[in-house]
Amino acid sequence: MLRQILSKLPRKSSKTDSAESARPESPVTQQISNGSSAGSGKSSNGPKRTSSVVFPASVVAGIEPLVPFKDVPSAEKMNLFVSKVSLCCVTFDFSDSSKNTLEKDVKRQTLLELVDFVAAGSMKFSEPAILAMCRMCAVNLFRVFPPNYRSNSSSIGENDDNDDPMFDPAWPHLQIVYDLLLRFINSTCLDAKVAKKYIDHSFILRLLDLFDTEDPRERECLKAILHRVYGKFMVHRPFIRKSLSNIFYRFVFETERHNGIAELLEIFGSIISGFAMPLKEEHKIFLWRVLIPLHKPKSVGVYFQQLSYCVVQFIEKEPRLASMVIKGILKYWPITNSQKEVMFLGELEEILEAISMVEFQKVMVPLFWRIGCCINSLHFQVAERALFLWNNDQIVNLIAHNRPVILPIIFPALEKNAHDHWNQGVLNLTLNVRKMFSEMDDALYLACLDQFREDEGRQSVLAEQRKEAWQRLEYAASLKPITRNTAVLVTPLATSIAC
Repeated sequence: MLRQILSKLPRKSSKTDSAESARPESPVTQQISNGSSAGSGKSSNGPKRTSSVVFPASVVAGIEPLVPFKDVPSAEKMNLFVSKVSLCCVTFDFSDSSKNTLEKDVKRQTLLELVDFVAAGSMKFSEPAILAMCRMCAVNLFRVFPPNYRSNSSSIGENDDNDDPMFDPAWPHLQIVYDLLLRFINSTCLDAKVAKKYIDHSFILRLLDLFDTEDPRERECLKAILHRVYGKFMVHRPFIRKSLSNIFYRFVFETERHNGIAELLEIFGSIISGFAMPLKEEHKIFLWRVLIPLHKPKSVGVYFQQLSYCVVQFIEKEPRLASMVIKGILKYWPITNSQKEVMFLGELEEILEAISMVEFQKVMVPLFWRIGCCINSLHFQVAERALFLWNNDQIVNLIAHNRPVILPIIFPALEKNAHDHWNQGVLNLTLNVRKMFSEMDDALYLACLDQFREDEGRQSVLAEQRKEAWQRLEYAASLKPITRNTAVLVTPLATSIAC
């Protein structure tokens, strides 16, 4: 079996120039596709070129990959690194633990040895070594998830404790590859100017595709790697931001299914913290077109903490965005989902803590109309969370300075709660807020109370008039004879009036 592994080491690699391909492939993708075509025995119609610069045949054939690094001179260590990395390009089926146990162990020990070598940082990586490393990571990591991964992702956010995440049986092996890739990118011996040719747009896109895995351990590794890639390869930063936006667009407006939204938002949160001031227009567009619509999906609870952090980061960078954000949140305010309402109220409190007086005055009317609706909610958690806003000194200060506008909006909701709400906790909080307004401005409070009583009296009169009008209509209908088999509804009330 060991000879079979060693026989698969690439001694020559060929490239095929295809005129049918409209999209240019990265060097890593070309190496992978060439390796698969060579293994299948199919010949290409295009011209072939040997890639001896990448994998010198004499080097790969002349060095035994299983030799430890300490047993070869420094001049040969990089060639041995290429040989060992190439050995790890052989993949196995981990769904059956009884298959290829010896070969799997040899590969595992080789990967661990490579991790130690990269962590030591003893010598600068050559270009063939960089390409070999990227190719090995691509062969081992980039894969298509089975259908059950995608189908189960629809249950995310529905709080079903029985739907446990699916774990990849190859994870003990994949974890070492991820660790090796992370150490490789972090290494000071890696020249970013050379590595960017192989860790390119195609490589990054395939890396982002892996975030849809159900295995949370793999998503954590991917998060660390993508963060390091963003930090090390400045030339790729605009492309990474654009690719993340595309994933969010697809999630919000098409599928609403993705397992890695929380991790991707966490990465973007650290990206936002590094934005220079003043913010570029593209960043503001991302806030309005991506982060605000992310409040819409049903599964928002899965990633709400990361989403709220990103939104608050934007407001801390540029406080003038607060009113725009509040308008967006009100646009996507949930009507029938009480848990989402509680989360939205919590996010509003964070925003109001950082908002300026000018921005607050732009949105206070629709904002407190919505808060008033939440105060009257029959779901006690929603009503409590809305009333808890008055426990925040910063929000109370904003309300106090604008009480002539806010109190008339919120007063009817407080009075209705004080008389009709079923929950004692909500009732007590309502009375405390009402007392706070009374102490804040007693004259305004009494004026609002008089206005409320007047409105209630007017509503009672209108309700009585409507009732009398319906009674007259029902009485008139009961006197009209039935002709041509026309059905007429006669209520018991109308019948009693007729009698």
